[in-house]
Amino acid sequence: MAEKTLRITQVKSSIGRKYDQGRTLKALGLGKIGRSVEKVDNESVRGMIFKVKHLVEVEEL
Repeated sequence: MAEKTLRITQVKSSIGRKYDQGRTLKALGLGKIGRSVEKVDNESVRGMIFKVKHLVEVEEL
């Protein structure tokens, strides 16, 4: 069975946010508004998404 994936899209800037939130976006492979990445759905990725949930949109594939 194939693993589930998530498409994560940055919709807000990290400017003016806490330093660790900007670093979390970089760790996810984001950094510019409108950029999207696909990640495997696991607990560590879900934790990073939770930390920056107000800056990203998540779609299950």
